[in-house]
Amino acid sequence: MLVNIRNRLVSLSPAQMLAIFYFLAITVAVILLSLPFVHKPDAEWTFLDALFTAVSAVSVTGLTTVSIIDTFTVPGIFILMIVLQIGGIGIMTLGTLFWLVLGKKIGLRERQLIMVDQNQLNLSGIVNLMRQIMLMILIIELIGTIILGTYYLKYFPEWKEAYLHGMFSAISATTNAGFDISGSSLVPFAHDYFVQMVHIILMTLGAIGFPVLIETKNFILTIGTKRTYRFSLYTKLTTVTFFALVVIGTILIYLIESGNYLSDKSFLESFFYALFQSATTRSTGLYTMDVSMFSETTLLIMSIFMFIGASPSSVGGGVRTTTVAVILLVAFHFAKGSSTVKVFKREIHPDDIKKSIAVMTVSVILCLTSIVILSATERFTLMEIIFEVCSAFGTTGLSLGITPELSPIGKIIIMIMMFIGRIGILSFIFLIGKQRKEANYHYPKERVIIG
Repeated sequence: MLVNIRNRLVSLSPAQMLAIFYFLAITVAVILLSLPFVHKPDAEWTFLDALFTAVSAVSVTGLTTVSIIDTFTVPGIFILMIVLQIGGIGIMTLGTLFWLVLGKKIGLRERQLIMVDQNQLNLSGIVNLMRQIMLMILIIELIGTIILGTYYLKYFPEWKEAYLHGMFSAISATTNAGFDISGSSLVPFAHDYFVQMVHIILMTLGAIGFPVLIETKNFILTIGTKRTYRFSLYTKLTTVTFFALVVIGTILIYLIESGNYLSDKSFLESFFYALFQSATTRSTGLYTMDVSMFSETTLLIMSIFMFIGASPSSVGGGVRTTTVAVILLVAFHFAKGSSTVKVFKREIHPDDIKKSIAVMTVSVILCLTSIVILSATERFTLMEIIFEVCSAFGTTGLSLGITPELSPIGKIIIMIMMFIGRIGILSFIFLIGKQRKEANYHYPKERVIIG
C-alpha cells in the first residue's frame, strides 16, 4: 500500500506535487485557524470561513469572509502571521530551509519542485537562491516591523499593541497579503504619508520579484569596485514594466477621479490616494479609502491592473508583468514587420513568447468563466463581480465589500481563483497537462487566415 502511494507520488509532475503541497498547507492552516483559543468567544466562525481564510492566507490574497480584528485573538493573529509567511515565502523555500537545517541533501526532485514554485528556468544555484530569498524577506520584514512599530507608538497607548500592529503590517505588506488587524486597512492613515510610503516600499519589495532584489543587492556590492555589473533581461524588463504600471495607474486614477472622488481634495491628498491605490493593485490589497467610492471607469482600470498582478518569482499573482510586456512587444514588433522581438539589445526567446500567449489565453478564459458563473449565482452587479474575480486571480485582496455575502458556490469559485493565482498559471497549465516534450515527428505545415 505504502509502496504504491510512493510510486504514484514519484510519477507525479513537479507542478502536481507542488499543488499537493499547497493543498496540505491549506489543510494545516484550516486546522490551526480552527483551534479554540484562536477565536474570540463571541466570534461567528464556520468551516467555510476557516477554509476561505486559510486559502486566502496561503495564497496571500487578503480577501476574507470575516473581520480579522473582531474574530481572532492575539494568539490567533500570530498563527495567521505564520500562515502568511508560509504563503508569501513559498512552500518549497521553507521546505528547503528545513532540509538544510536537518542536514538533508537537496536532491534533483526537490530542486525541480523549488524551480516550479519560484518560477525559475533552470536548476543551477536554486538552493542558494532559496537561502537568499529567505534571508532577504526576513530582513525586510524585521526592518519594516521596527520602523512601523516604533512609529505606531504615537497611535497606540501600549508598546505591545504598537509593535504587534507594526509586525503584522510589515508581514502583510511584504508578503502582499493585504490582511489587516485595524478593521479598516490603512484608512486611519489616509493622511499619514510616512506610513503610506513605508507600506508602498514594502509592497514593492515583495511584488517586484526576488531575482530583481538579488541582482540589485549584487549591483550595490559592486559600487566602489572596478567590476561592471550587468543586469539580466528579466530584471530590466520586469522593473520597467512594474514601475510603468504604477505610474500609469497613478495618472489614470488621478485624472479620472479629479472630477469625482478627488474633486474636493488637495493636490497632495489626491496624489497619494491615486499613488497608493495604483501601487496596491500590483498584488497587495491594502487601501487608504473605500474603493467602492471610485467611478466604474476607475474600478475597471484597477481590475485590469489586478489581473496583470505582480512580477514572476514574487509573492504576487496574476498573469505577471513580464507576460504583458512580452505580448505588447510582440504586437509592436509585428506591426513594424519584424520577425523577431527585440528589447534592451536582446531578443526574446520564442519559447517565452509562446508561454506568454498561453498564460494570457488561459488566464482570460479562467477569469471570464468565473465571471459568468458568479453572474449566474450571485446577486451583485457585473462590476462588483469583475472586481472580485480579478482581485482573487491577482491575489490582491481588494473588494467592493461583497466577499462575506457570496454564496457557497461563489466562495468556492473565488477560492479556486486565489489558489490558481498563488501557484501560478504556468503551474496550473502543467497541473492539468504535461510538461513540454520534443515531438517525435512533424506534419506538413500549412498556413491559415488570421485576423
